[in-house]
Amino acid sequence: MNDKDQITQLLQSAGKGDQNAYNRLFPLVYDHLRSLAQYQLSLSPGEKMLSRTELIHEMYLKLIDQTVIGLNDRAHFYSMAAKAMRHIMVDHFRKNHALKRGGDQIMVPVDENIAGSELTAEHVAGMHELMEQLREVDERMYQIVDLRFFGGLTIEEIADLMGVSTSTVDRNWKKARGWLYLQLMKQQKGV
Repeated sequence: MNDKDQITQLLQSAGKGDQNAYNRLFPLVYDHLRSLAQYQLSLSPGEKMLSRTELIHEMYLKLIDQTVIGLNDRAHFYSMAAKAMRHIMVDHFRKNHALKRGGDQIMVPVDENIAGSELTAEHVAGMHELMEQLREVDERMYQIVDLRFFGGLTIEEIADLMGVSTSTVDRNWKKARGWLYLQLMKQQKGV
């Protein structure tokens, strides 16, 4: 059995109440989680954040505590991992900055090269708020932006993870960027 299948099987076992499945899952996903955590932390250079190990362990504990969400497969697990890391980082940022810089409306640049670009922790917090709005609009676009922006994955990696074509991911990525851009323009105009 390959790692992809084993991860899915362990997630399904955990969903059925096998608490030991999470312990067996951790070594299989740890390297990918390290990369994901490193990417997430790189979004906020110069910001005093958690260490990579702290971020991974906090995220993993958060996912285990939320066993009711039912992690169906590898794509769902990594999407939830990216989301949990984002929440942890945003919470950490908010605790450290608690409206020091004049309010909670934060502008986030959205362009073709947003994934992998250097953003401040404020941008990450602003993007988090927009992501929650995007989720209400379209779950697939939300998941793609989550994996691309916060997960640092390529279009091809996302397509493989989600089991869809690269053209589907690319089309949804473009639509999501357009939606995010419109929301930013509305914020800027105070609408």
